Amino acid sequence: MQDFAAIDFETANFERCSVCSVGVVVVRGGEIVDSFYSLIQPEPNYYHWRCTEVHGLTCADTDGAPVFSEVWKQIEPMIEGLPLVAHNAPFDKGCLKASFYTYQMDYPDYEFFDTLKAARQMLPHLPNHQLQTVSLACGYKLTDHHHALADAEACAWIAREIL
Repeated sequence: MQDFAAIDFETANFERCSVCSVGVVVVRGGEIVDSFYSLIQPEPNYYHWRCTEVHGLTCADTDGAPVFSEVWKQIEPMIEGLPLVAHNAPFDKGCLKASFYTYQMDYPDYEFFDTLKAARQMLPHLPNHQLQTVSLACGYKLTDHHHALADAEACAWIAREIL
């Protein structure tokens, strides 16, 4: 796969629409050409302690952040015409669809590819197929796991290697 956009969401709570950060890495011709990161004011706007424990974000981080619909206006032109790639794509696709629904936006039915599913098929010998494990096997050391941009970059690296 030569042209795609890797995407990763973090959520504030267990509602898929509660995205609190997004990272996007655009790959064209097999090379990373652009990236984007933003905090997002989640909807509903509360943090479950377990989610904060994973990514470290709290209300204090996102109270002044733009809402999803405003952030997506910046992302949409970057990814136009590209398939989306995510590690555990059902989660990220679910977040995207739920956020579009919450903000009453028309969902354009983005094409998604899943590096987790591909890694399980292509790299069955790994001890697990977590993002940091797969990215390391593909030559990329993920140092800031659960930061949306770092995770999107790791996913992009994996996609270039095995998709």
